Amino acid sequence: MKLLKGTKINSILEGSCPVCQNESMYSEKNPYKLKETLKMKERCGSCNTKYKIEPSFFYGAMYVSYPVGIMFASAAFIMSYLILGIDLIPTYCIIVLVMVFSLPIILRISRNIWINFFMSYK
Repeated sequence: MKLLKGTKINSILEGSCPVCQNESMYSEKNPYKLKETLKMKERCGSCNTKYKIEPSFFYGAMYVSYPVGIMFASAAFIMSYLILGIDLIPTYCIIVLVMVFSLPIILRISRNIWINFFMSYK
């Protein structure tokens, strides 16, 4: 991902600091450690950027998580129903499974997008 360094896409996909993009914002790299999924560092170790701009800052990420979830569900629908030709009821079950298993990723991507609205690479 060195090619994308300095872009918001890099920060969103990697979960790196939106200002310097040198280290991860999260305490645990693996989003599937469910107790640690949303635990973030207080500040960046490289540039000292404070991640929580104000109390309850990341509540806004809830508004971002809805369209991100829709993208995941749409991708599951397109793959299962339109490409593979699976019937509607099994397709619905596949969409539910995709949404349940991708929830930690959706939560992190939503936070990454939200913080990148307010901070830029320097």
